[in-house]
Amino acid sequence: MDFLSRFTIDAVNFLSGLLVFGIVLGVITVILLFIVDATQSKDAIRHNYPVIGRFRDLFTRLGEFFRQYFFALDREEMPFNRAERDWIYKSAKGKDNTLPFGSTRNLNLVGTPIFINCAFPRLDEEARNPPPVEFGPYTPNPYLVSSIINVSAMSFGALSKPAVQALSRGAKLAGCYLNTGEGGLAPYHLEGDCDVVFQMGTAKYGVCDEKGGLDDRKLAELSANPQVKMIEIKLAQGAKPGKGGILPAVKVTREIAEIRGINVGEASISPNRYPEINNVEELLDFITHVRTVSKLPAGFKTVLGAYGWIDALCDAIEQRGVEAAPDFITLDGGDGGTGAAPMSLMDNVGLPLKQSLPMLTDILERRGLRNRIRVIASGKLVTPADVAWAYCAGADVVNTARGFMFSIGCIQALRCNTNNCPTGVTTHKKSLQAGLDPTVKSVRAANYVEKMRKDVAMIAHSCGAEHARALKRYHVRIVQEDGSSIPLDELSRRLRPLAPEEYRDAKTG
Repeated sequence: MDFLSRFTIDAVNFLSGLLVFGIVLGVITVILLFIVDATQSKDAIRHNYPVIGRFRDLFTRLGEFFRQYFFALDREEMPFNRAERDWIYKSAKGKDNTLPFGSTRNLNLVGTPIFINCAFPRLDEEARNPPPVEFGPYTPNPYLVSSIINVSAMSFGALSKPAVQALSRGAKLAGCYLNTGEGGLAPYHLEGDCDVVFQMGTAKYGVCDEKGGLDDRKLAELSANPQVKMIEIKLAQGAKPGKGGILPAVKVTREIAEIRGINVGEASISPNRYPEINNVEELLDFITHVRTVSKLPAGFKTVLGAYGWIDALCDAIEQRGVEAAPDFITLDGGDGGTGAAPMSLMDNVGLPLKQSLPMLTDILERRGLRNRIRVIASGKLVTPADVAWAYCAGADVVNTARGFMFSIGCIQALRCNTNNCPTGVTTHKKSLQAGLDPTVKSVRAANYVEKMRKDVAMIAHSCGAEHARALKRYHVRIVQEDGSSIPLDELSRRLRPLAPEEYRDAKTG
């Protein structure tokens, strides 16, 4: 028998033995799993259906993947559907994002905005850039905001190091500002040399003293950085009104712990309210103190549910003088997003921005404070139609978080809170961050801003407005239950929040 024949026989025997060994090992494994499942009592499915019951968990985990890539239609997914994500991906990559054949959007759904084109739209040469908006006219350092879209609050911790680096550099390229989120001012926020809005959460990370109070020295030092332009006091966040920030323990690295002043590997959970702020008077006191120490415009972020306190706030401002007013209010919708939040709050608490933004601007207008208190809209505003609607509803500036996350690679894997984000955007695992190159992604973030500006301007020009900030409520109609649509200004009048005296009259009458 020649060498080749012997080698073939030996190889077949070896593979046969390996196959038999694998079968025996597999049978033993199945038997052991059967015994383990049948004798445990924590999982009823596994107990009643040993081994086979384990596939239920596997299929549940795989369900998100299969729905996203194989079964869900372009307009079906939540919180953001494939059509919305694809527009952002193509814009960020600088690709053509025009579509053929016709819209796939159902224009008969209640709440759908339909912008009202005029018979004679603006010529391109008639259009102009939106004028800048001044924040903090009574401060030593007022801030002019030109960009119609800016990076909303996302902390270093919720986001990875390369993600923050990409956004910082991208904001500089695009000429917009970057909100730090409540996790403190990290060096990566400053790395790109962009304008920064420092968000102070209830835990006051980065500016707190040993007892959890505000450390004026730290705030003054932070505010002295020329990149820091405004201070945002976070009262509430859309995904979790009434609950402080949550950063799971698995995401609290040594560097993040040092920046926040907390312990490594322990969950970072902020108080659900400022101990110093229990009413509108104390809110104004705190804003005034922060503004005095920082010498910067100061305002607050909140979510509307109850709204009578806004009138009470306006009453207090009238008594103190307009100088005491917050320089801005960032309004988040109850349908806003975050890296980690209880489902009971995320799904059920807080008014969506589509309801609350017109309400807030109406109250400020009625009280004569609309030009004094700037309104920043934030909450699921990721496409040109979303942003254009916000300007129609009365916003001065728009922020978006998840729009920028998509622009730098987020695929909506819904793993933000696990530290296992597959694209590196929200994980601190170096192996998963390797594919997120800040140099490349910063350009994509800037492309997203540029495309957003272009398409929002296109909507405005179609409506006959010179620019985004010239859009009014009569430029958009909202689809109603019967399939008809009514102008947003008419709808707002129907839903106009009652003044305190009107509410009392309606209640007693």
